[in-house]
Amino acid sequence: MWNPLSVLETSARLLRLLSLLQARPTWSGAELIDRLEVTDRTLRRDVDRLRNLGYPVHSTSGPAGGYMLGPGAALPPLMLDDDEGLAVALGLESAAAGSIPELGEASQRALAKLEQVMPPRLRKRLAGVRSTILRLPDRGPRVPLAHLDELAAACASHRTASFRYRDHAGASSERNVEPHRLVLMGRRWYLVAWDRDRADWRTFRVDRIEPPVTRGAPFTPRAEPDGDLAGFVTRAVTSAPYRHRARVILHAPIEAMRERLRPSYGQLEPVSARRCRLITGAPSLDAIAMWLVMLDVPFRVESPPELRDHLRALSERLAAGARR
Repeated sequence: MWNPLSVLETSARLLRLLSLLQARPTWSGAELIDRLEVTDRTLRRDVDRLRNLGYPVHSTSGPAGGYMLGPGAALPPLMLDDDEGLAVALGLESAAAGSIPELGEASQRALAKLEQVMPPRLRKRLAGVRSTILRLPDRGPRVPLAHLDELAAACASHRTASFRYRDHAGASSERNVEPHRLVLMGRRWYLVAWDRDRADWRTFRVDRIEPPVTRGAPFTPRAEPDGDLAGFVTRAVTSAPYRHRARVILHAPIEAMRERLRPSYGQLEPVSARRCRLITGAPSLDAIAMWLVMLDVPFRVESPPELRDHLRALSERLAAGARR
């Protein structure tokens, strides 16, 4: 005889089992039996039910055996708690306003599906957070998803890539490179690659790489530049491309300045417990002076001398303006 209470208990138990399998790569049978408070026979029966529903639950025998949820032919429904659901929703909203147009459209569709199945309490939390967020228009560079896919495939397959590249001055040139890694800094995508014609490592802004990208012969990957890819990219995009470069001692702990300065503003180096060095660049001395003033910490310019002269002249103009 059909028992609705028994059906509800079984359904709740299956959802609990699915949630556990999604929370961790592997579970032993004993762990699942203990968590679900069921017998070994009931656990095996529930696993078979999930498999019949299309969830690829794999099992292994032996002392180190257990259960794991593997990838399937289609993306199965996910079990998310309230905080996870809110995090995914806000992440999708951020992606919708990101630098990849196609991902923005997909994020909007996924967010609409997620909101449709949210319980009322979670939908209310999401609405409350949304009501306090102001998103300003972002005029950052846009990168087509197909363009990123092509460059990522070249990096993953270790094949050379040829393309035309437009530098910051607008000049276009043919480049033949060994692509190494894609790097996202702020809202800008960069390709780190070994430039074969210049026999050196280079960073290329992806939005300045002109399609198509032609893949060529395979190559043996090189060791990362300077053994520190993050530091190399930071140095390359914060000082090397600019006409004016500066080294400034900031009278503040490096940890405090890292909280206030994004990596795209410059590279920080420790000097002592209470001081650090900022290495940065900009198209003008005025821009560097503005950043230093906005930091609101004491500083000392190491180089260039022109920046010290510029700051003196600027301070005199500001003082004169204040007197008037």
